[in-house]
Amino acid sequence: MESNKSRLITLLLCIFLGEFGLHRFYVGKIGTGVIWLVTAGFFGIGWIVDLIMIIIGSFTDKSGNFLTKWIKED
Repeated sequence: MESNKSRLITLLLCIFLGEFGLHRFYVGKIGTGVIWLVTAGFFGIGWIVDLIMIIIGSFTDKSGNFLTKWIKED
């Protein structure tokens, strides 16, 4: 299934604020968002992995739906 969250917004949040986990909070992954916030993007490694996953289209929201749409459609 497809997520209703914007892949572009998630990507921009990850690029600019990924070490704080804001992209994870945006897609509803609150638990791992807190971990990213406390550990500076899981020591930088998690931030890079998330960035790559968003770019290639394999990043999911909290329900497991893929972020495929670049622009959010309501």
